[in-house]
Amino acid sequence: MINDYRKRYGLPAVSLSRSLCYVAITHVKDLFINNPDKSPCNFHSWSDQGTWKPFCYPRDENKKNSVWDKPKELTRYPGKGYEIIYWENNPASIDSIMSFWKSESYFNGFLLNRGKWLDKKWKAIGIAIYENYASVWFGEAVDPEGSVVVCGSEQKAQIADTHSVVRKKLKEDKAAEVAVTEKNGGSKFSSDSLGVKQGYYYIIVKSNLPFDVAEKTVKTLAGQGYPNAKILEKDGKARVSVYESSDRIDVMAKLKEVKRKFRDAWMLKL
Repeated sequence: MINDYRKRYGLPAVSLSRSLCYVAITHVKDLFINNPDKSPCNFHSWSDQGTWKPFCYPRDENKKNSVWDKPKELTRYPGKGYEIIYWENNPASIDSIMSFWKSESYFNGFLLNRGKWLDKKWKAIGIAIYENYASVWFGEAVDPEGSVVVCGSEQKAQIADTHSVVRKKLKEDKAAEVAVTEKNGGSKFSSDSLGVKQGYYYIIVKSNLPFDVAEKTVKTLAGQGYPNAKILEKDGKARVSVYESSDRIDVMAKLKEVKRKFRDAWMLKL
């Protein structure tokens, strides 16, 4: 949508960056889970709950210490990154995000290289949306990490085919659960693979896995000190959780520990 918008004004498309996308998703998860954007710090701030250096923006910003160096800190990206953020009370929707950014001159300047950003030539872009937050990072350097799978491509179609197999397997397992329940006279069938509790918080370490791979991952994790590892199925997706609780504070504390081994671990509420 950003590139379509730029094309309308005769501007070149910007390449999707693997590194900047990683920075973007890391930041929006940090904002949602750890809330570093408390006064006097704003949305560009980073908490002390990760493998990165904490940063309160604009308080900590100076010539030698810049929040725009986060891409170089977290990835192999060689240049500075410039970020725009979106937040709303409800889970963010793409249409709302774009409409807002187009309507505000500051954000629109990023999208169309206007005003303060007139002399910048964007060569890379990273995008992430998580719960209430959206983030886009722009960079003038080419990302050395290579290409990214883009929606609509042949590779994406192959991934979608894999997901359909996962969904079929999950439906078969659910049918088996019902059959066992009926056989046992209506007693609930206990399954570590399907025991999802509504209103609970889960620490996810793996997502979008084929069902057989997810099962092997759970067994491996059990041997690595995560006896409560299980498969969660939601909206046709197979995810692996290593911890669960109805207490959000408890899960957030545990997440910090889990991230030491699984850097991309995140919290899911069902």
